[in-house]
Amino acid sequence: MIDLADLRFIQAVSRAPSLAATARALDVTPPAISQRLAQLEARLKLKLVERGTGVLRLTAEGEMMAARADVLLKEPADLEGDLAGRRGAMSGPLRIVAPFGFGRLHVARVIGSFFLQNPEVSPTLTLTDDPRGAMRSETWDVLIHVGRLPDLELVQRKLATNRRFLCASPGYLETSGRPSAPADLSHHRCGVIRENQADVSLWTFSGPAKKRVSVRIQPAFASNDGEVIREWAVAGLGIVERSEWSVAGDLATGRLQRVLPEWSLPDADIVALLNPRSVRANRVEAFLAHMMETYEHGKAAGIE
Repeated sequence: MIDLADLRFIQAVSRAPSLAATARALDVTPPAISQRLAQLEARLKLKLVERGTGVLRLTAEGEMMAARADVLLKEPADLEGDLAGRRGAMSGPLRIVAPFGFGRLHVARVIGSFFLQNPEVSPTLTLTDDPRGAMRSETWDVLIHVGRLPDLELVQRKLATNRRFLCASPGYLETSGRPSAPADLSHHRCGVIRENQADVSLWTFSGPAKKRVSVRIQPAFASNDGEVIREWAVAGLGIVERSEWSVAGDLATGRLQRVLPEWSLPDADIVALLNPRSVRANRVEAFLAHMMETYEHGKAAGIE
């Protein structure tokens, strides 16, 4: 019979790049992990891990067991949290997924303050640049995303308005000139963030008299990390498109200046997607309320 200890073990194996890494995660010796795995495979009469392939790889049966373990191990913690909610207590796991940049700079801070107020809640933050992939592969309650995902049927709650700006350093604008219209961008060095398979080289603007203009740029520099692009812009590499939450501090101190301020880019609001299985949990609702209050009153995220 498979017990919870077996499920926790195969879950740990599935999340590590090697059996040695599994041993470090579980604070045991590598031989103990190998022996435990061999005993489990012998009991199940199934091979769960491919040996001798370098990076640890699960067999199809191992992947199935690990996937089921993620679901089954979630149930007891959720049940405990739901029962606590019935008696008015705030406890249980709170699994949050967020983008790398926004999650690291802002969501982590909000989770920390929420935890200090609710120490019986057990938060977990997973950072990702692929929200759709995270929804499929991670066990989650709330997914924070910059920009709405209109093709998803999940409940999406707006947490804060987030404008997008074109920015460049004063040094770059002094040496290269300041564009006066979107078409001028073709004569400038522009940087982009490549993520989520989006068409990042097509910039669309709304201008005076609600005129809409789209410009295809030829990226001079690129990264899959928004903070790298921001730092390059501060260093004077060129013009970038960034969310307000990312560059608010740079604009306030003058490290960056807005480019084409009379032309607007589409907003990319901060939204929370709710896992249908967790919508009724009081800890989830309380966390969302805490996030909205933080952004509305404290401006902790640098979002106006």
